[in-house]
Amino acid sequence: MRSYTLFTIILLCLAILIVDLLTFYWLRSITQLITLPSLKSFIYVAFWVFTIGLITSIIVLKIRLESINPVRKHFWISSLYGLTISSFIPKVIFVVIISAFYFTNYVFLENQSIIVLFFIGIFSGFLPFLIILYGIFRSLYRFKVHHVKIKFKNLPKNYIGLKVVQISDLHLGSFNYRYHILDRAIGMINKLEPDLIFFTGDLVNNCSWELDNWDSVLKQLSAKKGKYAVLGNHDYGDYKKWDTKEMKLKNFEEIKNFYKKVNFKLLLNEAEVIYNDDDMMAIVGVENWGNPPFKRYGDLSKSLKNITDIPFKILLSHDPSHWTEEVIEKTDIALTLSGHTHGMQAGINLKNKKWSPIKYKYKHWAGLYENKEQYLYVNRGLGWLGFPGRLGMRPEITLIELEK
Repeated sequence: MRSYTLFTIILLCLAILIVDLLTFYWLRSITQLITLPSLKSFIYVAFWVFTIGLITSIIVLKIRLESINPVRKHFWISSLYGLTISSFIPKVIFVVIISAFYFTNYVFLENQSIIVLFFIGIFSGFLPFLIILYGIFRSLYRFKVHHVKIKFKNLPKNYIGLKVVQISDLHLGSFNYRYHILDRAIGMINKLEPDLIFFTGDLVNNCSWELDNWDSVLKQLSAKKGKYAVLGNHDYGDYKKWDTKEMKLKNFEEIKNFYKKVNFKLLLNEAEVIYNDDDMMAIVGVENWGNPPFKRYGDLSKSLKNITDIPFKILLSHDPSHWTEEVIEKTDIALTLSGHTHGMQAGINLKNKKWSPIKYKYKHWAGLYENKEQYLYVNRGLGWLGFPGRLGMRPEITLIELEK
């Protein structure tokens, strides 16, 4: 909420109020079937107590945002975000469906209309509400392993069968120091017995204090040949107003130094060559590179400078937009691993079919993509940001096996 002006927040609250007025209009119509006056009154009072309480809380939080403890601030922002989404969207759906039904079925007798409207209203209002609640309280931390096998013509023989685990977008500040939750994901990763673990950015939401005591959790990640990471757009502290440039720089250095504590090699526009007998593979890592409004810290040409003779390369680049702009048909990078999109934390995944509104912003937003034998895999993220839920887009652990 920090990035929004008070005027914008007031407009949001006005939109909530308008939708609730329309919802209440239809609510009164469909509750005519309820014969108990006290029950009707309870429903009406509860409806407006929630609305007024939500609007008041949003405005008060905005006004007092600067004085709230950072940890509690994130808790309240995410909680109100979840409450707003879980009430606003079902009500909009309820109003649209019941209005369309009523005005296209005006020929029904009045008592028949009320009965039908009652059941339509219950279904259209409560179903989206229950789905959103499921996304908040059940799906948010239901970690899922996506197992992908990719074949490469130029894969060195000693790397056939190499097991790579990719994780991305932890956003540790969103976990509110609930270390035990991520312990489950780490246990799942270690059971996969990976040769390499790659983390593709967004370790935090903004600040280094989010990392307190997480080193004891993340250092448990085990990989036979190494663990590598790159930075994401949230790791630079660009979305927070700092009192001085020195404070921002100190925050950034603390985030970078954290990787040493958890035994990850942070690649900052550089590459590292790994060996298996006579075979070589290059792990390339660029700083964040995105399309505006996201900043471009990445320098791919610098990263590739000393490894032109390495036949097989894997690139870690947080934003999948980078693959289209600078990688495919311009380099010989075989596999690029990205994150960033979270799959919008909402969508549909049915076997080989997937859909999310984020596809209208990012051409490559989740899963595996290919262009003339160059591959991109976009991880859906292990953590969350903003809306404290996941609807059809479970947090992801990616297991990639390299094949000839």
